[in-house]
Amino acid sequence: MNDNYHLDTAYIAGLFDGEGSLTYKKYKEKKKNGTYDCWRISMEISMTDKNVIELVHETLMVGTVRPKKVPTGMKPQWRWRCTFRDCLHVCKKLWPFATVKLHKIEKVIDHYEPDIQDLDDTVIDLALEREKRL
Repeated sequence: MNDNYHLDTAYIAGLFDGEGSLTYKKYKEKKKNGTYDCWRISMEISMTDKNVIELVHETLMVGTVRPKKVPTGMKPQWRWRCTFRDCLHVCKKLWPFATVKLHKIEKVIDHYEPDIQDLDDTVIDLALEREKRL
């Protein structure tokens, strides 16, 4: 991969740490055959700079970009969002560069790929793993 890709991915990881949100939550859903445990896994970044949101979308190659509803008189906002397995794809890309949201990112990776490491075991040598992924 080229250097620009890594720079963009590192930038997006920092942006996501500061401006993004990641939802990893189990909830009950009622169906006609009973109540079931369901997962909501999603991540998003919202901001007024559409060019940055488009860079996120073009670099990560998943998710959607849509306008976000804002109160009248406020600057228009844009939202990049992805869900479920697309979140796994993004979390694996951002993981080597993440800091603030690292724990939540690891939860998503563990959810979809539990054989990589024991669940709830996040004790790893980050410097070594980041070096391997670059």
